[in-house]
Amino acid sequence: MSDSLAKFQQLLRELFRFDLADLDFGIYRIMNYKRRVIEHWIDEDLPKAIREELQRGALAEQARAQQRLEEARRKVLEALGRDAIDAEGNLAEPFHNTTVGREYLQAREKAAHVQSGTALETGVYNHLYTFFSRYYQDGDFISRRHYSRKERYLVLVNGEPVEEEGRVLYERLPYNGEEVFLYWANHDQYYVKTAEYFTDYTWKAPNGVTVHFKLKVADVEVNNVKGEKRFFLPRLDEMAWDEGIRMLTIPFEYRPLTEQEAIRYGTKRQQDKIIEEVLAAIPGQLEGNTEALAALTAERCQDAKGNPVSYLAHHLRQYTARNTRDFFIHKDLKGFLSRELDFYLKNEVLNLNEMEAAGEDLAEGWFQLMRLIKRVGNHIIDFLAHIEGFQKMLWEKKKFVTETFYCITVGNIPEEFYPEIAANEAQWEEWRALFHIDELPEDLFSGDLGAQEGRIAFLKAHPTLVLDTRHFPPDFVDRLLASYDDLDGMTDGLLVHSENWQALNLLLEKYRERVKTVYIDPPYNTGSDEFLYRDNYQHSCWLSMMYDRLALGREWMREDGVFFVSCDENEQPRGRLCGDAVFGEGNYVTDVIWNARKSVSSDTLISLAHHHTLFWVKRKPAVDANKYAFRLPAEKGKFSNPDNDPRGPWTLDPFDAPDIRPNLTYEIVNPNTGERHLPPPGRHWRLPREEFEHLLAEGRIVFGKTGTGKPMLKRYWSEAKGKGKTPTTLWTDVPTTTDGTKLLQSIFPKEMKAYLDQVKPKPPGLIERIVDLSSMDAQEFVLDYFAGSGTTGHAVINLNREDGGRRRFILVEMGEYFDTVLLPRIKKVTFSPEWKDGKPKRLATQEEAERGPRIVKVVRLESYEDALNNITFDEESGQRALDLFGDEYLLRYMLRWETRKSETLLNVEKLQSPFSYRLHIHRDGETRVQPVDLPETFAYLIGLDVQRRQVFYDDGRRYLVYRGTTREGRRVVVIWREVEGWTEEDYQRDEAFVAAQGLTEGADEVYINGDSHVSGARPLDGVFKARMFANVEV
Repeated sequence: MSDSLAKFQQLLRELFRFDLADLDFGIYRIMNYKRRVIEHWIDEDLPKAIREELQRGALAEQARAQQRLEEARRKVLEALGRDAIDAEGNLAEPFHNTTVGREYLQAREKAAHVQSGTALETGVYNHLYTFFSRYYQDGDFISRRHYSRKERYLVLVNGEPVEEEGRVLYERLPYNGEEVFLYWANHDQYYVKTAEYFTDYTWKAPNGVTVHFKLKVADVEVNNVKGEKRFFLPRLDEMAWDEGIRMLTIPFEYRPLTEQEAIRYGTKRQQDKIIEEVLAAIPGQLEGNTEALAALTAERCQDAKGNPVSYLAHHLRQYTARNTRDFFIHKDLKGFLSRELDFYLKNEVLNLNEMEAAGEDLAEGWFQLMRLIKRVGNHIIDFLAHIEGFQKMLWEKKKFVTETFYCITVGNIPEEFYPEIAANEAQWEEWRALFHIDELPEDLFSGDLGAQEGRIAFLKAHPTLVLDTRHFPPDFVDRLLASYDDLDGMTDGLLVHSENWQALNLLLEKYRERVKTVYIDPPYNTGSDEFLYRDNYQHSCWLSMMYDRLALGREWMREDGVFFVSCDENEQPRGRLCGDAVFGEGNYVTDVIWNARKSVSSDTLISLAHHHTLFWVKRKPAVDANKYAFRLPAEKGKFSNPDNDPRGPWTLDPFDAPDIRPNLTYEIVNPNTGERHLPPPGRHWRLPREEFEHLLAEGRIVFGKTGTGKPMLKRYWSEAKGKGKTPTTLWTDVPTTTDGTKLLQSIFPKEMKAYLDQVKPKPPGLIERIVDLSSMDAQEFVLDYFAGSGTTGHAVINLNREDGGRRRFILVEMGEYFDTVLLPRIKKVTFSPEWKDGKPKRLATQEEAERGPRIVKVVRLESYEDALNNITFDEESGQRALDLFGDEYLLRYMLRWETRKSETLLNVEKLQSPFSYRLHIHRDGETRVQPVDLPETFAYLIGLDVQRRQVFYDDGRRYLVYRGTTREGRRVVVIWREVEGWTEEDYQRDEAFVAAQGLTEGADEVYINGDSHVSGARPLDGVFKARMFANVEV
């Protein structure tokens, strides 16, 4: 085997991830599963195909010219002696006219511009290696700019390249003549890296010990680092063992190497050397702790050579690989690499000067060589694109809802459920932990009423207690949810535990063009936050992450929707350009400067006291149509809402005005008392009788506070808002980040202070100002898909309590904050508006209780990692396809075909048992098999506003029925039931039951899972599949 072939084959193994055979997650697990077949293609099929091509056509003829030259040379040396030809192959002058001399010269002339078969083969491998190694590093695709050795450059006209003298950039940009065009290295890739495993990675050893890798902030002098590449370095001297819960915590830093470390670890395999050093040092660090040491050193598996691999070694490798690889998925890898290969062949392989010198006879050989490199290159591109396209499909597909539960205030729960609530110890235990109800007066619990009756009385006295349906059996939840005539209408908040692009993608059909206000506080990309980026691509990673999420978020917005983005100095310039690229420069409004901190830092040249809030609208004309938009009332405190008017807070203005105007002088009768009123002397009524009657019917005419006074006109704050003051771009009158942190710490116990210090929340007052400005209707949607600690939800709750509005919030958060901070925070501020040291300072007033959230829905979604981990292979049918179609199947169809029945891809055959559909879901350091919520997933896919969710039983057969409307206004019913194993008799009984219960009455469209005889019903199986993969290339 030639060195060039071996080098190229090793590169292919890296591209196909075979150098990481011990990694058992994501695409690595999938590629390792097919390793044998792909290895055979690399080792046997590919070299054989190249050799066969070199033995055909003009290349074969040129190779034979080299053979004839060697034969002529041998004859010369035999006949004329070894001195007849010198070291450069020149024939001595005296022998030019000899027979063997003339044959040698003729053969040398024909072979002058051709290569031997071995040299041609080596050249093919070298070119392929050079090309593909440009775009891959450590097996990951890297966006790089490559320049020709020839002096050219590329001018783009309407996206098409026009070459001129200079240098050529090997990439076509989608440029159409704009004055300013935003481009970044990863512009055509999805950013898919999440921080799920970055700050915390937990695993359990066979002996029950839990091991926790915890990321801590690196403390290294800036001037002492060597290079920009970062590594995971454990702090073994800070390991901590908790005997009570049998947990070993190993802290890590993620940072560049110091100068001394760079010398110690060298320039290659640095992370592997760090891991090896850790494995050698662990026994000494845990001397005496046999339990923890056994957990780390127990054998988990063996490597490819049969050597034992410990649990610690395995998980260190997993942890470091997860966070340093696979940052992107290319949106069109085949198109990109195919164009790049064409440029490469033209600029690096095709040499016109050499071809001209070689002559026309040899030119065909050059073109055949180019075609060979291109054909082999395209085969490899097809395979790489097949793998990348498979990942892209898994990323883009709509994800399953893996869990759904509801948080409902007991004041909005029918009292018939109170006895069951009173008997549920898990719920009362949560209330003790969250709300400290055990510290309230004891007579509310017990006394003469007894425990059960006391608890029921307590529920009635505390309507803001938040019930979590997770604590209750399914039958209770079914009955409770069925008690609401408009379930979505009663839902004031939606919390989504998911990576935000996936959440926006799944929920888009339901919320498209419905959201008025979007506020996000994305990672600031300072290098010290949780935003993961590939070394040397920090800003490019951030732009790729932001662009796709801004673009998808824009689709949720109404025509008059507004979008606010918080950032600091680090990404403000790029953030502005990114937002302009999504919304259009003409829809940019301003950059609000928020005085974020009052204290002064002495660690910097100039202490940074502000943050930016970039502000766009979806469509400027739609916003400008209301000239009073974005105004704040001069004195908002004058407005109140004592009668809970759904139109919001109001104040009373006189209905009379100065001067006498006969046409506006008429008698008004108080409908409450029958008393008759005329305008006071010298005055008239403000409006004609017809308009007065209309206002009276609308409830806008009030006869004093007691109903017995003179007529007054309600003026709402939403109307006065437009006549208030115009806000400026400098906000110094809203709370600071310090205020936000103090507020959050007041809500939670002191024991969480150190943890909460890392959260760095915005103050609710800032977001209240933003929502206040943008919300003209007190029933609008507010979206935050970088929700963090839940400040946006807190702010919306505060505003609704203040003005009686029914704004609804949608919060999306991926990280651990969701369960530790965000969800408890929403529950706590729903229960009480004010907190101190984690305890309520007071209970909500009756008005605050009525205006607070009624139902908050919580959903968790399947992750991209979950999708990868739920891929299964149909190996038997795959082998048949490989035998039948060969390389064509392997390179283009293998993954799609063999994985088609994977549950994550929606195996429609299993929709016969919709309540038993399961996935392997990774949560809290463990992977569990759990049911997914197919009915909720389908409801989101069709954009259903759910009015009723009811359960019916036919002698033990459970029917789950959703009734609601789509965005087009169509009335839809969706019926779910278990039908596996049903006979014809069962389907007839099913038809009769559906008819008897009237389940489809009034529906424009009926969906039902599996087969059915139900009249007018449409099988949902195909619709489910189509909606899940809508706009996805499969």
